[in-house]
Amino acid sequence: MATTVARQHRVTVASRAGFDLAMGPPGLPPLLLVLLDCWVSVSAQAGATLAVTMEGLNSAEPAPTTLRPALSPRPPGTPRAPGPSSPRPTPVMDVASLCGCDLSPAQCDVNCCCDPDCSSMDFSVFSCCSIPVVTGDSRFCSQRAAIYSLNFTANPPQRVFKIVDRINPSIFCIHITNYKPALSFINPEVPDENNFDKLMKTFDGFSLNAEADVSFTDESDAPNTPKYEYGVVLQTSDSFLRFPSPLTSSLCTDNNPAAFLVNRAVTCTRRMSLEQCEDTEALGMAYYSSPQILRVPNSQTKVPITVQSVIVQSLNKTLTRLEGTDVWKPALVDVGAVKICTHVVLEVKYSLTYTDAGEITKAGLSLLLGAVSDAVLPLQQKFEIHFIQQNTKPVPLSGNPGYTVGLPLAAGFQPRKGSGIIQTMNRYGQLTILRSTAEQDCLAVEGVRAPVLFGYNMQSGCKLRLTRAVTCPLVVEKVKRLLKGQGFPDYVAPFGNSQAQDVLDWVPVRFVTQASHLKDSCQLPVALVIEVKWTKYGSLLNPQAKIVNVTARLIASSLPETSPGNERTVLISTAVTFVDVSAPAEAGFRARPTINAKLPFNFFFPFV
Repeated sequence: MATTVARQHRVTVASRAGFDLAMGPPGLPPLLLVLLDCWVSVSAQAGATLAVTMEGLNSAEPAPTTLRPALSPRPPGTPRAPGPSSPRPTPVMDVASLCGCDLSPAQCDVNCCCDPDCSSMDFSVFSCCSIPVVTGDSRFCSQRAAIYSLNFTANPPQRVFKIVDRINPSIFCIHITNYKPALSFINPEVPDENNFDKLMKTFDGFSLNAEADVSFTDESDAPNTPKYEYGVVLQTSDSFLRFPSPLTSSLCTDNNPAAFLVNRAVTCTRRMSLEQCEDTEALGMAYYSSPQILRVPNSQTKVPITVQSVIVQSLNKTLTRLEGTDVWKPALVDVGAVKICTHVVLEVKYSLTYTDAGEITKAGLSLLLGAVSDAVLPLQQKFEIHFIQQNTKPVPLSGNPGYTVGLPLAAGFQPRKGSGIIQTMNRYGQLTILRSTAEQDCLAVEGVRAPVLFGYNMQSGCKLRLTRAVTCPLVVEKVKRLLKGQGFPDYVAPFGNSQAQDVLDWVPVRFVTQASHLKDSCQLPVALVIEVKWTKYGSLLNPQAKIVNVTARLIASSLPETSPGNERTVLISTAVTFVDVSAPAEAGFRARPTINAKLPFNFFFPFV
């Protein structure tokens, strides 16, 4: 009889055979094999067999009893051997062999009904099944599910197991998979002493970067793309545009490449002796101005780097702008008993202009040169690169971040729920009021608006002459358009630099209509009063203006009746008021640190 010792004092039967008792595993004496054979015979006569059933979804009676799938033989007390590794392992879809709670090899996990290492004696101490249902991929339209439960009425308790077919109610489900390996991940190749050299050659040329995940490949391996894309290394006539950066330490790494549309600003340290300043290329101006950037990758068109400004900094931090296009080289000079290296590059700023087609059209360079002595070594260098799109103007802001007094309020409307804020291109036309003119004629100034400027309380108005022949609904609609303008906004930005996509941060405009209590009269809007409440936000040293509430109040009045033939003159006005609702600022200080140290009771013995 083929049996396996699954744990101490327990042996399972033929479906989990591990070795033949007749031959026996090496290392077991014949007397122990005989005792095990007798023990298995007694256990088999006792009838300790698992009750396993198979039911279909539409069947009313259980199917013929069957055991769980057999497991691979393994020596006692050893973990399951992993399956053969392959580049794309076939996904396991047999739910009867899946068990998410089987964590201990060759041992029964508590309340794990799908653990094949559990016996009837183990089920007697179970309280429930921790995973009652085991399914495959829930994205399939039809899938099989293994259902586990315990029958506590049996003595000893038994595990009930059945497989049913389930239908996914979602209309977005997978009906047929024509590429099953896609359901699994590729096993990564773990470096070891045998494949380390091969992996180094495969991934040679990549640079670690703390801010941008940009990789560099050799020119022969680079894709022949007709344009630069985000993250692609900027190529030059000889190799690539170098952008020194700190990698694993604060030291400058000169072989770090610059990537397209990746704006960066870094500071790194360069260790050197003063006598090496003339021989170190990275300290010279030509190292950064001589490369010629390719207009597009792998092209013959080159874009030279134009030096836009050169500023020299002396030892006492005095700045002087140099004129001309001379290329300065570091020079070691003696000033009395002190040696100084002049014209050393301290700061580098690249400004690259690109087009929508991914082409580099212009490259600018600004340098800060300085004098270096032994007192400032090791040397600190700053590098910066930013990209500017051609034929575009920077978007003006009303503050950064808080509003600046005198700049227009940023406002817009939301066309539908869930979308961003829509703003007009004219920043001075997003929130406006009437503009007063010398004629004071409302019909003449229609469309002439004045922007609402932050911090400026304003008031304007005009006169509207009406005849008796004009109907009330027509006048009301005309005056409303006159007061609110062409497009009155629904939201106002809390800060001067608020982004249109951050809708939840924007302040909604609360619109209120006030009318007289007279009934059966024409309620004509005569005034629009906008109240803007703002507060000081942030630090006491540099508070920022933040808008917290905007209320637009439309005031209506009853239109008086006049005698026939006479004209009626109505005054129409708009006003804007800014209210500071800042709470009194309280300076906060950190609490003094307290020492909670306890001395031993005899610390001052024998003096106390």
